[in-house]
Amino acid sequence: MSEITSLDPRITRAMIPESHDSTTLSDNELFETYEVLHQAKTGGRHTHVGSVHAPNAEMAYLFAKEQYGRRMTTTSIWVVRTTDIFTVDGDNEPELYATAPSADKDYRNANAWKVRDKIDRYKKEQNA
Repeated sequence: MSEITSLDPRITRAMIPESHDSTTLSDNELFETYEVLHQAKTGGRHTHVGSVHAPNAEMAYLFAKEQYGRRMTTTSIWVVRTTDIFTVDGDNEPELYATAPSADKDYRNANAWKVRDKIDRYKKEQNA
């Protein structure tokens, strides 16, 4: 039987035998993965900060609050079961559009609205 080799020297030094035991775990022994999103300030957007493993959503929230809530300024935490997240990869991007974007309808594109420029112009006018 071989030993586990790891990038972590502590694990390699422990000389843990590599097990090929194919026993299955019961449902009580399996934890689900939850993705954690946090909001740094009220009105801000939620950003992904990491994952936690927990038996249910309530425990995932507690683990997330302990792991991510106390280490950074947080006003809100969301936990979402990883299996509940639906993604579309870049290969299927044309499927995201019902029709091809039209060049003459720039108002549908968020880049067409240059709000920051208008705000800066207004501030200059007020300071002048």
